[in-house]
Amino acid sequence: MKVYRNHSLKDHNTFGMDVRCAQFVVMEHPDEREAMSAAHLFEAPFYILGGGSNILFTRPYEGTIIHPDFKGIEVMEDSERHQLIRVATGEEWDNVIDYCVRHNLYGLENLVGIPGRAGSAPVQNIGAYGVEVKDCIDRVEGFLTDTLQPFALSAEQCQFGYRDSIFKHELKGKSLITHVWFRLSKEEHYTLTYKALANEITVQDLSLETVTQCILRIRNSKLPDIRKIGCAGSFFKNPVVPENQYHDLLTRFPDLVSYPAADGMVKLAAGQLIEKAGWKGKRIGDAGVYPLQALVIVNYGGASPEEICQVFQQVILDVEELFNIRLTPEVNIL
Repeated sequence: MKVYRNHSLKDHNTFGMDVRCAQFVVMEHPDEREAMSAAHLFEAPFYILGGGSNILFTRPYEGTIIHPDFKGIEVMEDSERHQLIRVATGEEWDNVIDYCVRHNLYGLENLVGIPGRAGSAPVQNIGAYGVEVKDCIDRVEGFLTDTLQPFALSAEQCQFGYRDSIFKHELKGKSLITHVWFRLSKEEHYTLTYKALANEITVQDLSLETVTQCILRIRNSKLPDIRKIGCAGSFFKNPVVPENQYHDLLTRFPDLVSYPAADGMVKLAAGQLIEKAGWKGKRIGDAGVYPLQALVIVNYGGASPEEICQVFQQVILDVEELFNIRLTPEVNIL
């Protein structure tokens, strides 16, 4: 492991917030947990940071940032119909997708272009274009940071929900994921329920490569390039409301975009609510709401954490006033 004091986090968060942490530790191998424990690195406060693509730092972090940086993709089982791979937590997510495309493995292709690392995927239960990562996860490996006890949780034990998992609740701040196992299909199949995707791809064009390229075109047409404009992707979760509330809203907003959800609930498009509240393209200083996708809050270059907070907090208030719906950030806020 490598240890740095008073370390800048600007290059470790896609919002580009120029804050520092008291100690930054690069974990280079999963077997370093004993040495890290002996160095008291798992004593509060500490935070485990992957690619930094789903976090907003609002102030300097006075504790230890632990950055797992070990990589690798191993084939654990290979049958006629499936391949089971074990991916190290520090592997870039797009490298996982590239592996799937190169080896004709189906299931994760709709998640191409999502920034971040493999170990963060189950925490957030990342999803896009009709697919959630939980649908391909076989198990998640790691260890408890207080006892160093290893664990291997099945997909069911991970308690996956919409942008949710056990790692946001019972195991939040108590576990470090070292590997994620994915069971991927060798049998050709695609999920093309997303309208823009279905409209652009014909049956004759279907392949893993064409699907991933199509999704990247759709993403790039709506989302900023994080290398140029700081952001953390979708800042808010799409709200889920009771069906009666949805029908009441339809009387005032007949064009509301909606999707069926479990237990008779209805999922609404947070981006549309934000746009109707007048925030699409609006900015405060160098912070604002992206003009091509209202679900994205951006740093145009020099935004302070305070400006980013001012924007997202006012968005929440204005949407709540208009719709009586309180948006919940998808991004972790520290």
